[in-house]
Amino acid sequence: MSFSKWIGGAIGWSLGGPIGAIIGLAIGSLIDSFSKNGNSPFFGEQETTYQGRTRQHPQTQSGDFEVSLLILASSIIKANGKLDQRELDFVRQQFVGMYGKERANHAFKLFKNINKQQVSIRPVCLQIRQMMDHASRLQLLHFLFGIAKADGFVTQDEVDKIYTIAGYLGISARDYESIKAMFYSSSDAAYKVLEIEKNAAVEDIKKAYRKMAKKYHPDKVIHLGPAHRKGAEEKFRQVQAAYEQIQKERGF
Repeated sequence: MSFSKWIGGAIGWSLGGPIGAIIGLAIGSLIDSFSKNGNSPFFGEQETTYQGRTRQHPQTQSGDFEVSLLILASSIIKANGKLDQRELDFVRQQFVGMYGKERANHAFKLFKNINKQQVSIRPVCLQIRQMMDHASRLQLLHFLFGIAKADGFVTQDEVDKIYTIAGYLGISARDYESIKAMFYSSSDAAYKVLEIEKNAAVEDIKKAYRKMAKKYHPDKVIHLGPAHRKGAEEKFRQVQAAYEQIQKERGF
């Protein structure tokens, strides 16, 4: 392995924990690639806000969310032992939608280098849990299910991987099942989205909807910037759709 790749990893670890190490290795690999071609790497224009931060409950920034997506998305794509082009395309499309084509292309180059690494998910997730607010972690989970579903169905390997990630991220079983249900069609999916039982009383259904609408409101991740609002709005619409489906079924 090249010297610059190892240096990148060492610097990243010392400044940004396990996430910094992974990003450092990926950037080191890119530096090697660009050096061989006689070009300069492009990452000077981008900023990763994990470095040097040790606060227990900081305000999550867009850069934090971006690098977390790259690492966890890589884990999900490799969960079933193979790379599916549809899942890779989904990641690229999501980044284009969030950041624009130029920044998305830069991020995807970094993503491909992360994909080459054997990443230990637990320390990465524990760092995210320490440094990222709950609403942003829920948004991460929603994105990961979107990747898993990009090829038309979610495999058991992918479900198991996302479940493990959710546990490491400190996401409750009820929140996990709620987001998971947004990607499945079943008779009780709408109830799971609202985190209630199928025999819940009408008043309890209404109360659950108000609670979930507040939890998943796009304003909860407004601090991530407009790039991530679209994903939050999709999650919010799924809560509304679940409630409307139950209303129709129960006639209230």
